[in-house]
Amino acid sequence: MEKELVEYIVKSLVDDPGSVQVNVVEGEKSTILELRVAPSDIGKVIGKHGRIAKAIRTVLQAATARSGKHTALEILD
Repeated sequence: MEKELVEYIVKSLVDDPGSVQVNVVEGEKSTILELRVAPSDIGKVIGKHGRIAKAIRTVLQAATARSGKHTALEILD
């Protein structure tokens, strides 16, 4: 569920939605989502002063709050 949510949000932000990749790394008490986008779109995902990235992380935390697992989003180059 988390993977699809992040993919949907990010694909609507970038110019090249085909290059969006989300890799899920499951842990015991946490889940890490590794996000890769085209180099030209990385600024659109991060935003000024990281505002868009922070907003995506906030929505992700709200969506996974009931599960009790910590979910983190890492934006990779």
